[in-house]
Parts: sequence; C-alpha cells; structure tokens
Amino acid sequence: MSNVNVTIRMDENLKKQADLLFNELGLSLSTAFNIFVRQAIREQSIPFVIANRQPNAETIAAIAEVQKMKEDPSLGKTYSDVSSMMEDILS
Repeated sequence: MSNVNVTIRMDENLKKQADLLFNELGLSLSTAFNIFVRQAIREQSIPFVIANRQPNAETIAAIAEVQKMKEDPSLGKTYSDVSSMMEDILS
C-alpha cells in the first residue's frame, strides 16, 4: 500500500504539546494521527465523545445555592454526626 502526504494546519503550541505527549508514548504525530484515523474507520465514528458538557438549569441553581450557603452558613443545616444527618434525610 502506498503512502500519501497529508497536510494538517494546527496551532503551533498545540503541535508542540502533541509532539511532547506522543513522544512520551513512543509515537510520532503521524503515527498518532494514523491510529486515530484507523480507529475512526473501525468504529465508523469519532473514537471518543465530543460533547458540550454545560450544566443544566437544575445544576446551575444547585451551584448557586451552595455558593450562597458558603457565604452565609446559617442558610444550611448542620449535623453533629452522620447518623443525625441520615435520619433527617430519610424521614
């Protein structure tokens, strides 16, 4: 099978970081790219999850609540031991 050259444009700093990582793994950037492409073909998809992991409205509200409680501890309940906390939660 003959090889072809592929040109990829990427940020210089990103390439440096990739070169360092792949070198530590005993790979060249070219080999790492070939591994990625072979796996993508094998799986017929990008071989890792690409997601925009933004918190939903409920999580954002919970984060805001905790931040308020950190600023004013009187807003939350405190317990002297785990047994008391569990009893309160389960009742």
